[in-house]
Amino acid sequence: MGKVDLNKQQKENSLLKTAFEFFTTKGFSKTSISDIVGKAGVAKGTFYLYFKDKYDIRNKLVSHKSSQLFNKAINDLKDQFPGVTFEDKIVMLIDNIINQLNENKSLLTFISKNLSWGIFKSAITTPATEGDVNFLDVYYKMLDEAPYEFRDPELMMFMIVELVSSTCYSTILYGEPCGIEQLKPYLFDSIRNMLESHKVK
Repeated sequence: MGKVDLNKQQKENSLLKTAFEFFTTKGFSKTSISDIVGKAGVAKGTFYLYFKDKYDIRNKLVSHKSSQLFNKAINDLKDQFPGVTFEDKIVMLIDNIINQLNENKSLLTFISKNLSWGIFKSAITTPATEGDVNFLDVYYKMLDEAPYEFRDPELMMFMIVELVSSTCYSTILYGEPCGIEQLKPYLFDSIRNMLESHKVK
C-alpha cells in the first residue's frame, strides 16, 4: 500500500473511530458531522470523500463493527473447526460473538439500535474497510462443507440473526428475563432446531 493510500485509510479509520465514540456516548441524533470532523482533525470536505452523510457513516460503522465481531470469532475458533459439524460451528461462532458483546455493552447497544436486515446483509457481503471479513463467503463455505444441503440458507441466517439479537439484548443489558448464561442452552437448542428444520431431507 502506497503512502497516499495509507493516508486515506488512516483518515477513514479516524472518522469511523471518532463517529463511534460520539454515537455511543452522545447519541446518533445529537452528533453532528462537525463534531466528528472536529475531533478527528480533518476538514469537512474530507468527510464527504468517504461518506455521503451521517447515516452512511453509521451504516458503515455497523458493517465494520459487525465484521470485526465475525473476524475475531472466526480467528478465535479456526483451530477448533476441523472435524466439527456445521451446527456446532454455527453455535460456536454465535457463542463467541455473544461473549464479545457481553464484554462490550456499548457496542451491543449501538449495533442493536441501528441493525436492520438490509444493513446486516450489506455488512456481511460488502466489507466497509480493508481487512473486514466477507462473512457471506465464510457462511457459504461452511454450507458447502456440510454433509447435507439446507433450504433457503439466507432466510435461515436471517432468522438466526433476528433470534440472537432480540433475545440477547435484554438478557445482556438488563438480565431480563434471565442472565445470558442461563439463556444460552435454550438459545442454542432453538438454533439447532432451526437448522434441522431447514435441512433438505
